[in-house]
Amino acid sequence: MSDIKFLWHRFWIWVRNILIFFFVSSLLAVIAFKWVPIYRTPLMYIRYCEQWLDGKEPVIKHQWVDLDQISRHMPLAAMGGEDTHFTEHSGFEEKEILRARLEALEGGRERGASTISQQTAKNVFLWPGHSWLRKGLEAYFTVLIENIWGKERIMEVYLNSIEMGDGIYGVQACAQEKFHKDACDLTRNECALIAATLPNPLTRDSANPNATVTKRSKRIKREMNAVKDPGWGKR
Repeated sequence: MSDIKFLWHRFWIWVRNILIFFFVSSLLAVIAFKWVPIYRTPLMYIRYCEQWLDGKEPVIKHQWVDLDQISRHMPLAAMGGEDTHFTEHSGFEEKEILRARLEALEGGRERGASTISQQTAKNVFLWPGHSWLRKGLEAYFTVLIENIWGKERIMEVYLNSIEMGDGIYGVQACAQEKFHKDACDLTRNECALIAATLPNPLTRDSANPNATVTKRSKRIKREMNAVKDPGWGKR
């Protein structure tokens, strides 16, 4: 075997081993997180570094709570604001993705069309960004969590990992910081206000809502009436 063929052979063995390691380790991680609480995510560390680089005191405010310790209104508000068909789709909303793509091609504002499942996959396993690599990995992890975790666990992880303010992650930390109560005691209106900030949690404040947040929260409350209640959260 020539030196070039030998090097190519070694290279492909190396690539194969890397891919096998990735698939096995990612599958094991998803299986473990079906039951294990998730206390830290890549986004938390990224934001921590950004705070430090901006000269701020870095902080991560987060406290894991089980879904039955979260107000029953919060899952409905999340679905009303982010993903009304969450309990029905298999992880992707093809129509919304196509609509968002067509709007961008026609010169409209580029907007996201990610489901709660996709956002959860990104929050827990990946990093922010719009590259094709990141999007491809997001789709891969979305398929895994949809098939291994199920909808209730995805919602539980989502509400515990989503960014809800500067250094604030998860609904328990948000409830304590913004409304001085636990997540289980949040009212319907407070849950709608929290959900109304999720597209831009660093610039929107659920405790001091501007006109945009107030208007969006009203729309979310209407959607909450239309969304089928899956029965999650503290009754």
